[in-house]
Parts: sequence; structure tokens; C-alpha cells
Amino acid sequence: MPHIKNALIRYRIIDRMLRNKYKTYPSKQEMREACEDALYGTSHGDNICDSTIEKDMFAMKMEHDAPIKYSRKNEGYFYENPDFSINDIPLSEDELSSIRFAVNTLQQFREVPFFQQFGNAIDKIVDRVAMGSDQESDVNQFVSFESAKSLGGNQFLPDLLSAIRAKTLVDFQYESFISGISKPRQCLPLFLKEYRNRWYLISFDLSKEDIITYALDRISDLVCSSNIYVLPESFDAASYFQDTIGITAFKGKPEKIKFEADKVAARYINSQPFHHSQKIEKQKSGSTVFTLKILISEELIRTILSYGGEIEVLAPDSLRQTIRQRAKQLASLYK
Repeated sequence: MPHIKNALIRYRIIDRMLRNKYKTYPSKQEMREACEDALYGTSHGDNICDSTIEKDMFAMKMEHDAPIKYSRKNEGYFYENPDFSINDIPLSEDELSSIRFAVNTLQQFREVPFFQQFGNAIDKIVDRVAMGSDQESDVNQFVSFESAKSLGGNQFLPDLLSAIRAKTLVDFQYESFISGISKPRQCLPLFLKEYRNRWYLISFDLSKEDIITYALDRISDLVCSSNIYVLPESFDAASYFQDTIGITAFKGKPEKIKFEADKVAARYINSQPFHHSQKIEKQKSGSTVFTLKILISEELIRTILSYGGEIEVLAPDSLRQTIRQRAKQLASLYK
């Protein structure tokens, strides 16, 4: 059984490499190394040989009709149909068994600090496997799970994490959200942060000589160098983000924010605070006054606006004026 499970995992890894548009035409050796690293934490060839990968690709062709071809020009493999993915094929009973085994293992460790931040994700996987283990189509008729589309860039996570640990520089092209133009960047990766299903790289940009945040889905042509760069001052992610919400952080002093929420909104806000500094200052019969100490960022503004007329900012006046101006713009669209 372990051999079958390992083969199924290798199929998924090979499929992912063949679909990686940022690193096309993987060689047999590259696929072997990736599979061995994922399964055994090494890539020396002691556990998986090239012939194993050959057999895996043959099995993928025969069992799943995978359109795998070899390019002599590029000296690597590719999918003749670029839209093909083994993920579109229904899971086999062996794969479901492997998933159930993995889920049961995760459940045993969900309270361990390493996994605590993923508690909700583990619960969702457990629920999905429990309800969909027998009648897949029946479950989909009556249950809808929240899902988020991957925006891309996740393939860079391992390389960027390695660069963070080694304190080495990286080069990449970065596309502007406004102009749509890509420009080269060279930076020292410092920290990776996920926010609302999008990954971000916090880095020290050498040309700007400042800490800059880059969205991974707008990064392309990532190249990791062996050049070590040491910042004059140490970077601490906890301190960098302690006075803000979301991904925006900047040099400045946090301000005391005071706002009043109606009865219903107050319950939501109290159950899911905007920030760890949030406190209840006063409770009234039909509303609650909250305070928090935070940097005024776009994420904070949009969070407040998401409650519409259920929240009134009381202080500071600068934030109150910003919300008022945004409200005027919104009203002008619906006049």
C-alpha cells in the first residue's frame, strides 16, 4: 500500500511540474529530484531512480490519458494539451484512502503550535472527506464549501523561503497593478505573508533602499542568486505588522481610532476584532463604542466601509473625513 500511495503522490508532483508555465520542459532528473525531495527529504537518488519516473509517466499515459511528450529541442517533457491536468480526473479509491490517512494524522496534531494557525483549514478538509467519502455527487447537491481561486505565484514560495533563510538576493520581473508594465527588481526577501488568499513578499529593495511589499501573483522570471546581503538592522516581522491590519505597513505612529457600531455590527466586530488592540470603551442600549490603536491604512478604511452605515468613525478627524469623502463618492454613483 505505501508503494501505491507514493506512486500517486509522484503522479501529482510530475503533473504540477509539467503544468508550471514559469519553469517549462522539466527533465527526467528534475522530476526525480522533486519527487524524492517531497517524499524523502533528499534528492541524491537513493530512493527514486530515473526509471521510476519513466514508469510513472507511462502509467499516467495509460491510466489517465496524460498527453506527455518529450521535446528534443528543449530537452524536457511537456503536455501536448496545455489544458490537461491530472487534477481534473476523479480521485481513485486508493487516493481517497491516502487522503483519509493523511487527514487522520493531521487531526492528531491540530493543537500543536506549528499547526494551530491552520486549524480551520484542517477542519474543512476533515469535513469534506467525512461527507464526500462515499457519494461525491450527492454531497455536491446539498453542501457548498467556501473556496478561493489561486491567483498564482505560489510556485515561488519554496525558493523565496530558501532565500530568506540563506539571506541571499533574488531578481524578478514585477508587473504594476496600475500600468500593467513589468520592471526588473532586485531585493533581499525578508518575510512571506498570506492575506485574503493572496501571498505577499516583504523584502528590502536594493534600488529603493527600503522595505517593499510585492504580491507573488505579479512576480515572474524569479532568479535566486548565491549573493548574501545583510541588512544594517535586523527585520522583525512581528514588530513590523503589530500596528496594522492586512499587508500594508509603513513607518509612522499608530493612532487611536474610535468608532461606534450599531447593535448587530457590534456583535460581529466583538467576535472578530479588527486588531488585537481593539477594546470596548462604552456600551449603550443600541450601540457600542470601540477603540483601537493602529496605523490608518487602506485595509482599515475598506474594513470600516464594508459595514456601510452600521459604523460611524468618531476619531481621529482625519479618518472621519476620509470615510466621509469615500461615502460621498459612493453616493454620487447612486444619485
